[in-house]
Amino acid sequence: MGNYSSPELLNWLTDNLAGIGALLTAIFLVLGVVSALEAILKTRTAQGAVAWAIVLIGFPPVFVPLYWIFGRRKFRGYALAKRTNHLQIDEVAQDLLKHFPAFGAEQSSSDPRLIALEQLSTLPFCSGNQCELLINGKRAYSEIFNRIEAAKSYILLEFYIIRDDQIGRQLAELLIHKAQQGLSVYCVYDEIGCLKLSNNYLQKLRSNGVNIRPFNSTKGLGNRLQLNFRNHRKIVVCDGDYAFIGGMNIGDEYRDMHPVLTPWRDTGIAIRGPAVQAVQLAFAEDWFWANESLPKLNWQTSTADGPLNTLVLATGPADNTDSCALYFLNMIHQARERLWIVSPYFVPDAPVICALQLAAMRGVDVRIMLPAKPDKLLIQLSSYTAIKETLARGVQFYYYQDGFLHQKVMLVDDDISVVGTANMDNRSFRLNFELCVINHSKEFAQTMEDMLESDFQKCTQLLPREVAKWSFRRRLLSRCAYLFAPLQ
Repeated sequence: MGNYSSPELLNWLTDNLAGIGALLTAIFLVLGVVSALEAILKTRTAQGAVAWAIVLIGFPPVFVPLYWIFGRRKFRGYALAKRTNHLQIDEVAQDLLKHFPAFGAEQSSSDPRLIALEQLSTLPFCSGNQCELLINGKRAYSEIFNRIEAAKSYILLEFYIIRDDQIGRQLAELLIHKAQQGLSVYCVYDEIGCLKLSNNYLQKLRSNGVNIRPFNSTKGLGNRLQLNFRNHRKIVVCDGDYAFIGGMNIGDEYRDMHPVLTPWRDTGIAIRGPAVQAVQLAFAEDWFWANESLPKLNWQTSTADGPLNTLVLATGPADNTDSCALYFLNMIHQARERLWIVSPYFVPDAPVICALQLAAMRGVDVRIMLPAKPDKLLIQLSSYTAIKETLARGVQFYYYQDGFLHQKVMLVDDDISVVGTANMDNRSFRLNFELCVINHSKEFAQTMEDMLESDFQKCTQLLPREVAKWSFRRRLLSRCAYLFAPLQ
């Protein structure tokens, strides 16, 4: 073939088209079988292994490339990066751990419902914290902007989505203003979540002193083709003594300016006290991965003289275990009287479904609040299977009617409350970097209860007789969509 002219080569290809097609088919079939075996051995859930095996063997030309882009089970390099550069981050974490006993929360640390959570977190429960619920985007943005304006030394920001819209430009101007005042401003964004963020927006920030970097989920040879891991955290830290996390990204939709999904219901939490250092540590680890350096930060742990015992739980695909899935399972299994969960997405795996069923069967008041108007139709379709299986055992479902529900909160019994970034789906369980704030306090739980009671007033309950009327087509499509939920 090396001496063929272009017409001769074209004729040769035409004459041998059938043979070439057969060869490619055989190659893809072999690759499909090999990839399916790899998926069976390494995929963390049986559901995910079955889904990948079916499509890899059944449609190898399409799904073999997709598997090597979306099928990785672990985020490689992140944990190793933390141990390089003279162990800087590990040294910071160990130093913080030495000082945290001064803010010990023995009552929380010894509570059998919470012991396992401390095993999943870097730092234990600490006392002396003040926390405030920030209901909806306008309130959260007002708080965040005021705190950034008041910052005196440095500002840390991390968001899954930053938009070049009205609120995004307001944030950019404020960050530039603070950088020009001499403050250090560090910002991490997820490159998939911010895929539409313009280069002009980024360049303006960088040219005016804001150190903004993508999280780089595809950095490193082991991650080069991976597009499935996301940094879903939303963090603001000012001067090492104030922190915000929650469901809000940076976009006008969170200020009720979405063309369809309006109003937008969300919840964040503002933190003062030693727990801020745990939020800052999570940011520092992400920044180290993104930029291979550790910024100079205030690591002095001090109390805010608040009443709350607080744990900050950072989870992600770089962990040795499925830490986010274990967190959800622990909260469900440990609930004694009440378990209220709010999430925009409900596509749990089999262990979580069983845990919810058992909780309801032992008499726990299990309520799950979901949006009536979804932003992702395939995920809503996937949820019907899990809803049908758990509703039959006494789990109650409520559909929020007043716009789009995006908050990620949980209330357990009368004293444990959670505000975070984790959804109740496979992506949060195993693929996303997430962050949750857990408070052990009856007073704060009452505040959370009051907030959720108001939300329940805007819901309609899904009744078993309604589910019984679901058509065969709906149930079949839902089952098929749920089968492939690990791929979503």
